[in-house]
Amino acid sequence: MTDLTDIEKEHIELEFNNILSTCKGCQKSENKIIIRKAFDLANEAHSKMRRRSGEPYIYHPIEVAKIASNEIGLGTKSIICALLHDVVEDTDYTLEDIESLFGKKIASIIDGLTKISDVFDQESLQAENFKKIILTLSEDVRVILIKLADRLHNMRTLDSMPDNKQVKIASETLSLYAPLAHRLGLYNIKSELEDLSLKYKHPLIYNEIKNKITESTEKREIYINKFSSPVIEKLSQKKIKYSITGRSKSIYSIWKKMNTKNIEFSEIYDLFAIRIVFSPKVKSPEKTQCWNIYSLITDIYQPNPDRLRDWVSTPKSNGYEALHTTVMGPGQWVEVQIRTDRMNEIAERGYAAHYKYKGDKTVDSGELDIWLKKIKELLSSNNSSALDFLDEFKLNLYSKEIYVFTPKGLLLRLPKGATVLDYAYEIHSEIGNNAIGAKIKQKLVSLDYKLQSGDQIEILTSKRQVSDPKSLDFVITAKAKNALKSLLKKIRLENVEKGKEILQEKVKELNLNPSTITFNKLLKHYSVRSKDELYCKIGRGIIDISNLKKIISKKAQNKWVRYWQLQYNRSSTRKKIKGDIDSEKSIVKTQQIELTENFDYTNYEIAQCCNPIPGDKISGYLENNKDVIIHKSGCDIISELATTQGNNIISVNWTTHKMLSFLARIELNGIDKIGILNKITNIISKELDVNMRSATFDSRGGIFKGTIDLYIHNKEDLDKLIIDLKKIKGINSVIRIEELNDTV
Repeated sequence: MTDLTDIEKEHIELEFNNILSTCKGCQKSENKIIIRKAFDLANEAHSKMRRRSGEPYIYHPIEVAKIASNEIGLGTKSIICALLHDVVEDTDYTLEDIESLFGKKIASIIDGLTKISDVFDQESLQAENFKKIILTLSEDVRVILIKLADRLHNMRTLDSMPDNKQVKIASETLSLYAPLAHRLGLYNIKSELEDLSLKYKHPLIYNEIKNKITESTEKREIYINKFSSPVIEKLSQKKIKYSITGRSKSIYSIWKKMNTKNIEFSEIYDLFAIRIVFSPKVKSPEKTQCWNIYSLITDIYQPNPDRLRDWVSTPKSNGYEALHTTVMGPGQWVEVQIRTDRMNEIAERGYAAHYKYKGDKTVDSGELDIWLKKIKELLSSNNSSALDFLDEFKLNLYSKEIYVFTPKGLLLRLPKGATVLDYAYEIHSEIGNNAIGAKIKQKLVSLDYKLQSGDQIEILTSKRQVSDPKSLDFVITAKAKNALKSLLKKIRLENVEKGKEILQEKVKELNLNPSTITFNKLLKHYSVRSKDELYCKIGRGIIDISNLKKIISKKAQNKWVRYWQLQYNRSSTRKKIKGDIDSEKSIVKTQQIELTENFDYTNYEIAQCCNPIPGDKISGYLENNKDVIIHKSGCDIISELATTQGNNIISVNWTTHKMLSFLARIELNGIDKIGILNKITNIISKELDVNMRSATFDSRGGIFKGTIDLYIHNKEDLDKLIIDLKKIKGINSVIRIEELNDTV
């Protein structure tokens, strides 16, 4: 390791001073002294270390501290922890050293950050490990906030990592970190994490959209000035202190809209928004002043009534407050966001800014606390598996909300898609356990009825209600699922005990010997797999044992010795097969699999969700320890699998393919001119010598839309075909469709 150069030392000192000068909560002399102490320790500890990019390692903790301070708004303790976050993990300093120098709280946060790093340094983020990470939320949420700052800087400097690591880290970021930032109200960080994830998962798409946004910058600025001019005049007349800015949609959100709606960049009408941030007058409520500004704007521009979002009266559960409206500006729709200075700081800095205003009694700041309480309840439950926990936690991160009311008018927030039974458990577990239905608008509805915003619900209960395991299929909240699992487990245990007593009494009554052979006869006769299942079904009254003596006295059709020998042979065979598979699996995981034209595809399958072809970046998923499913590296499904089952992800690579053909699908649309279909088929069949499997076209109102399935050798051939087809006059767009609905 090389020592720091004089220029590097000078730059490091400059960057550290930048932290001190910009951190609003660090200006007291005693705060500056302890931050300096933390920096000196980190600088000395990392002095011989460099990042993969070659730059001094200390740049990383400095940048993390700057993000924590400037972009999240954290204070002195968090800045210290950000500077020291890698010291215990990467150097000779111990947690005890940190505690003796900086106290228990700093050491506790550093401990949480070190545990998280240990998890993420593993080959894959497993669901069980993620559960351990979120446990830190119940200790100190600053651990997660600093970890988000750490991940953001790592994403900003991901270029130095190899391609496969870039895709893995980007997938993990998109799956968990971006939703977590969203849930904590860090919208800017969430958007940047999404954009950077897209950059490494789909670099061509990212660059294409980025370039188009850049190309339209000047035109957009001219439009913003034109739109804002009459608004500025009105606000000035009312002597409102304000600022107006234009904000482009994020690259990721544009891509997502293009992808979900299958439209081109030019077809997205709400590419940018106007944000008005104002300083409210002391004597008037903030909500009233927001609506006054809304009134001024809608006097100038016609609003779209379907696009009004009032998060001033009812803030989002992550604390976000604002009034959003979409109005018809000169020639196009424009979203207008209206916020006070306080609302804007909460929107920019999320959780940290939200708690800054806790002393303000006019501010409802309890929603994040309620969410954290729910997460703690979820963590304290032992009923769900780690994968269930991961799904339920992510549901709590990104889910849209509905607002419903109790019979007394109390407002409750629930995830969109929540049912009557979810609501019942939200009120109280006993109400959920005894619920039989509900009344909404004087009408009876069932427990699986999906609630709508504005519903006022009266739950109907009965002490005789018996919970149905099928209820787990339609409840969506973690609280309802965990309560149901606890209840069903309790009921099952009660039925097992009851059934055991009934069977013992019957055996005693008939003076029978309850041997292993006896039980095997019963298990076989009633088609159950275990004694507990037998007891449970007897306890529930599903199994009638009135003919018990006849069943037990019945002679076995096969000799038991032969039966157990058969079971032994099968078990031995399974063990041998599993050993072969495990051996083969370890070989597969340690080697790069090259998919050549001579490759044996017997145990390999092309995923229908993304339909990769030679030339695409790909990854393999080992399914059931046997078959390998080949996905595009940027596919949502392989990203999810990489996050939860990373040990089953295999490195796979195409070689050049010129002989074998793979099925690909393209979608075209354009003006239905005479001869255009003939031109399309000529280019495909004659000029490029590509075989078509099928083609479907539909023409309405002078516009045609069609899909063509083609046999293509590789991505290069497909890209050339798309470029050539776009050159045909009248063609509006040609895109590749990755998901194939039929089996190839």
